[in-house]
Amino acid sequence: MNQEHELGSAKKGGMAKQSLGEGRLIHRRTVLYAAAALAANGPVLLRTVRAATRPPLVIDAQVHAYAANTPERPWHSVPNWPAHVTGDEMVAAMNRVGVDGAIYISPFSQYQYDASYAVSVQQAHPDKFALVKPVNPDDPAVADVIADWKKTPGTVGIRIIMTKESKRVPDDPGFERIPHAAVRHEFPVNVLFWGNVDAGTALIDRHPDVRFIIDHMGIIQPSVPPAPPDAWVDLPKVVELAKRKNAVIKITGACTLSHLPYPFPDIWDPLKRIFGAWGFDRCLWGTDWTRASAVVHYEQATEPFLMTDKLNDSERAMLMGGATAKAYGWSPKKA
Repeated sequence: MNQEHELGSAKKGGMAKQSLGEGRLIHRRTVLYAAAALAANGPVLLRTVRAATRPPLVIDAQVHAYAANTPERPWHSVPNWPAHVTGDEMVAAMNRVGVDGAIYISPFSQYQYDASYAVSVQQAHPDKFALVKPVNPDDPAVADVIADWKKTPGTVGIRIIMTKESKRVPDDPGFERIPHAAVRHEFPVNVLFWGNVDAGTALIDRHPDVRFIIDHMGIIQPSVPPAPPDAWVDLPKVVELAKRKNAVIKITGACTLSHLPYPFPDIWDPLKRIFGAWGFDRCLWGTDWTRASAVVHYEQATEPFLMTDKLNDSERAMLMGGATAKAYGWSPKKA
């Protein structure tokens, strides 16, 4: 199994072989589900859309863009993602739903620790993206890598992987080097430890001077539908984790955990517990697209948060932009 469990297994056909444009064609079953939901809840949804005030700034806390798998830029592994979602295609998807900017996480599945494609995309779209790069705990020179990354325009953080598949413990020597370098260069450490929350909590406790940004709510998310019956099994641990004041949490990929069709109404009760424990100023909305592309389209991962009546205007503004700008010290420039 790949070290980063979020990557899922490679699939033939379907979303893995679609371009971004093809990916916008919603599956017939999804259309039927959405039609049924609209028939039952249409008046409520329409009232919600009219009532919601759009946030002044919308920032997606986690996206992954990448070029096609070619000999010139080969992938390390082939997840069940679209065949390519270039920087230009990602910007087009964001523009369609009014997302102003995004934290671009260089995709570990395709490029491992090489963030050169991400850098090229940010150079082409400096007002749209800020960059986070995975760093290698096994590299004895990782502190130098982080120092060089800090000098790269548009960089706002680093990332480590601590899933069970990584077989890393909180006192891993690499996890000693990386946090110290992160503090030195004023970078937050993005960390993926879904399915391994106890170990992730121990890591955070071990480094109280480090700013941690927890990926995907710390909760394992499916790479293909349906969501598992016990999708929110680790929710009590995530709520407890909120006591660590040196951490914030990404509300990324939440729609993939729904057992109901769009607009995924069953996500709001568990999310309410996270919001209540962490506070909206420590919760960072995002789509986790394109990792989530086989489950939801970009619009489907965005619009439920824009139109829901479960959030008031100030909560929506903080969740969908304010908290991310605060955590990373970055905001996109609106046209």
